Amino acid sequence: MQLGMVGLGRMGAGIVRRIVADGHTAVGYDTNPANAQALADTGIVDTASLPEFVAALATPRVAWVMIPAGITGKVIDELAELMEPGDIIIDGGNSRYHEDIKRAEALRPKGIHYVDIGTSGGVFGEKRGFCLMVGGEAEQVKHLEPLLESIAPGVDAAPRTPGRTGEPSPAERGYLHCGPAGAGHFVKMVHNGIEYGAMAAYAEGMNILHKANFGASHAGEFSAEETPLEHPEYYQYDIDVADVTEVWRRGSVVASWLLDLTAAALHADPNLDSFGGRVSDSGEGRWTLDAAIDLAVPTPVLASSLFSRFSSRGEAVYADKVLSAMRKAFGGHHELPQK
Repeated sequence: MQLGMVGLGRMGAGIVRRIVADGHTAVGYDTNPANAQALADTGIVDTASLPEFVAALATPRVAWVMIPAGITGKVIDELAELMEPGDIIIDGGNSRYHEDIKRAEALRPKGIHYVDIGTSGGVFGEKRGFCLMVGGEAEQVKHLEPLLESIAPGVDAAPRTPGRTGEPSPAERGYLHCGPAGAGHFVKMVHNGIEYGAMAAYAEGMNILHKANFGASHAGEFSAEETPLEHPEYYQYDIDVADVTEVWRRGSVVASWLLDLTAAALHADPNLDSFGGRVSDSGEGRWTLDAAIDLAVPTPVLASSLFSRFSSRGEAVYADKVLSAMRKAFGGHHELPQK
């Protein structure tokens, strides 16, 4: 089967390499020619423009758009003007599911089918496979299954869940048709919201371990501006956080791929000196909270993790200064120098 890929960055390139390795063919377009050149060994048909890209695709065409969400809509509109009834446009990025519903409706009169695929796997997806959460019409998703099976990790990526028998389901193979337009990105949105919370839990717990020797390292220190440590003898553990992540990876209930990645990062840089601690958010966490509010679903952990990301980028500095100003005004409290 043939797949057209618009956007040959890390994830787009990984998808192309997986399908070609499984016997499919690919047509590519990227505004950066170097990205296509890096895939020359795959036999990908490199095109220099969207019209040339569409012309190179066999009908019914399958065009997967894997570019930043901010420009995805514009490119899909351009593709729609070039494609024909029966063709399929896939948005594999992190678009908001609201946009999927609108795009599917806009393309329907043209006879062009729209499929949204929430794609998880990051830079490791080329080797591990990509987890695929799919939204769209059942017939078109069925048509895409040969590609989805090649892109997904496959049933051997995880032990089979006890009680599941017979032929492995698509979900066990690493891809799932979640429902109509937008359903794939809706599931991916919640996936990323959970990811924010899981990452925050690991980070906060490891920070406690990191400070477990505070009683010894700050013995005898006292300030009228800070609550003193009541029992410094309870906090005199020089804990190797990197080694803790290693032991947790083996048999612990908190073991995960995120923990594996954290252990690797701490082994390479125990004090994390190469990181500034500024954590971005690409939208999915915010959209997850929007859905939670609309549905009246309590999500305090996910909300806290999102707000922590804002703080990491200095968005709380002004509020902190307001707090300092109020304390100074009513109590004469002066800030201590930052350590």
